[in-house]
Amino acid sequence: MWWKNDKRTKFGRWLDEEGIQQSDFAERAKVSRSTVWRLCNRKENYIPTPTIWKKILTEIKKIDKTKDTHDFFS
Repeated sequence: MWWKNDKRTKFGRWLDEEGIQQSDFAERAKVSRSTVWRLCNRKENYIPTPTIWKKILTEIKKIDKTKDTHDFFS
């Protein structure tokens, strides 16, 4: 199964567990699909801008209020 990728980040695994597709999350968060792809797959050199971080975190909070950036990106 393609989503059983051990190179997935905590964020990518969380999206999988929630049953949310990357493209759906990107659309809801108003960020590009490639941004979400980079966050879901181990791209150590990728650091999103503060504006993008805010959009991502806002959407995460809409899905699960108990989650924080430290749960996914540390």
